[in-house]
Amino acid sequence: MTGTGALPTDPGGLQAAISDLSHPQATAAQLLVHARGARWYGTAGAADPAEGRTVRMTDQFRAGSVTKAFVATVVLQLWAEGRVDLDAPLAHCLADLALPAAFGRITVAQLLDHTSGLPDHQGLPDLSTPEAVLRHRFDRWTPAALIETVEHAPLKFEPGTAQEYRGINYVLLALLVEKLTGRRYGEAIASRVLRPLGLTRTLIPGADPRLHGSHIHGCLRMTDGSLRDATVYDQSAYWGEGELVTTAADLFRFQQALFTGDLLPTPAREKLFTLPPATVRMLDGSPARYSMGLQAATVNGTTFWGKSGETYGYRTRMFATRDLSTRFVLSYTPTALNAPEDMVERVVTALVTG
Repeated sequence: MTGTGALPTDPGGLQAAISDLSHPQATAAQLLVHARGARWYGTAGAADPAEGRTVRMTDQFRAGSVTKAFVATVVLQLWAEGRVDLDAPLAHCLADLALPAAFGRITVAQLLDHTSGLPDHQGLPDLSTPEAVLRHRFDRWTPAALIETVEHAPLKFEPGTAQEYRGINYVLLALLVEKLTGRRYGEAIASRVLRPLGLTRTLIPGADPRLHGSHIHGCLRMTDGSLRDATVYDQSAYWGEGELVTTAADLFRFQQALFTGDLLPTPAREKLFTLPPATVRMLDGSPARYSMGLQAATVNGTTFWGKSGETYGYRTRMFATRDLSTRFVLSYTPTALNAPEDMVERVVTALVTG
């Protein structure tokens, strides 16, 4: 394990939070923190269990739904430029898709904050076991095929009246980005976010299932107890909403730029920190917690804004207080399909109480 840099809070607590690779079981973890005016970086485990190499801040990993924060940033940039109306219905914005009439009245804003009411998927493969996940790792999906899996049922609720986190919302938003910019959504992200910020280790991989250069391996524990490498994986099932490959260092830079206005003018940036009205609740009755691109979480009276992401073998948490006085990027590699949030909880507890 390693810990470097000035110590913004209890360094032992931070290192302990990521060093327990048994709760949940994981092969590696890294944590980049800024708090109390200083920065700290620590690691645990191995980037590649077969070789035992220590994790580095510039190692690439799969960040899952953190992708959505990048897509939302581009959509909000386009809104700030007057190229899209957030209140415009999909029937107007994506008329060429020939969506069902009920879908057509969903607005861009309702996709961004997950209040669309889109129905559940039908016809997806059963990925309830690690063996099944690896059997389907090279399945190839198109955006049209993903949309088709939700087209055969009515809306779950009237758009704008409830909130349910759904990746399909961002599939549609990525298609909107492509329509408005005339380029693939990954290239739009690259030209508007990655290159201006110098995020040279972040990319949307497209059809390439491999990670190249220095990277962290994601592994899955099989039902017989054996450990299998799941790093090579076609991410097309998460097109537009979960494909991102990045590093802790790049996410830290993106987080700062997003919160400070380097990427969005003030009216657009406010959308990142505005939740739906109090009358809008999650389907389980809890308060809405997703804004247009981010999510809010309050711990011991401290509210963090950011984005979580996961894909098989990888889990990422990128959160900060709005004033950036406390912020972190946590990336680790749980080996269970549905690992508990123990490590995240330990990190946040160390930050708000240390």
